Amino acid sequence: MEKYYVVGAQQKNGVYKDWEQYQKGVILKVSPGHNLIEKCIEYISPPEVIPQKSPSISFTAATIENNHLYVGTQTEILVYTLPNFQKVGYLSLPCFNDIHHVSPTSEGNLFVVNTGLDMVLEITPIGKILNEWHVFGENIWRKFSRTIDYRKVATTKPHQSHPNFVFQIGKDIWATRCLQEDAICLTEPKKQIQIGGEKVHDGIVFGDSIYFTQVNGQVVRVDIHTLRVKQVFNLNNYTNTNKNLGWCRGINVLDEHKVIVGFSRIRPSKKFKEDGTIIMEGEYGSLPTRIACYDLKHGKLLWEQQLEEYNLNAIYSIHKA
Repeated sequence: MEKYYVVGAQQKNGVYKDWEQYQKGVILKVSPGHNLIEKCIEYISPPEVIPQKSPSISFTAATIENNHLYVGTQTEILVYTLPNFQKVGYLSLPCFNDIHHVSPTSEGNLFVVNTGLDMVLEITPIGKILNEWHVFGENIWRKFSRTIDYRKVATTKPHQSHPNFVFQIGKDIWATRCLQEDAICLTEPKKQIQIGGEKVHDGIVFGDSIYFTQVNGQVVRVDIHTLRVKQVFNLNNYTNTNKNLGWCRGINVLDEHKVIVGFSRIRPSKKFKEDGTIIMEGEYGSLPTRIACYDLKHGKLLWEQQLEEYNLNAIYSIHKA
């Protein structure tokens, strides 16, 4: 059976604010057929690029290309060689806040989803900004300031859009927008993929389809030519449990019918009512953090691999090793 890199973070204990929740980035190599798990790397960001008080540190959605892994933290981009995980690239810019995805371009530059500023950047490996796209097509700097070091800002929430993934269809550059439950074309703004239903992540191009995840446990397959939803697969119906599957994010497409999906046990958030009463929000804390392989054609769960005992509590992306 194949081995997989699973990219994510270790969660802190007793912390409920989502911008403070994680204490380190974690990448595991997982061999589900043999129940073997190897810790590849743990990472803590240096103090000069994170907020002074209660920073959240995690690895976010990565990309593997030419035996290099490109991955972000909230405020950094790191490049590792594979399979030895030697760090060969590093970049951190003052405008970085809540980085969600990094992907190399064919020209050797980097696409960076800078979620905290609702934008996608194209930058050179040494940090020169070539393009800035606000995912609503607005002037980014009307709301934000070029003089602020956003690496030191704990959160810029509420986000207007919360983009989380960048992908390409031909020469067109696309971004997935979590809160609008869609994907929009940055280079041809009139183009849009309407998904709807729940918060959307990912955007994996495979053959003639694009695969998205939704946090409620659904996989959405979109036709790459028509940009319309072809199928919605509700993984809850394929899993023998009456509990919430977990926060569904991260997908690896094995073939037209088989996918591996990540589920994270996200602890509920604390919310204070006007009378001071504390209530807990969120329903993603039932089952352990894990990856799971599904046969979408036959509606079957093929296998699961739990990961919490290896200090991986949140999953952002899954890759063939």
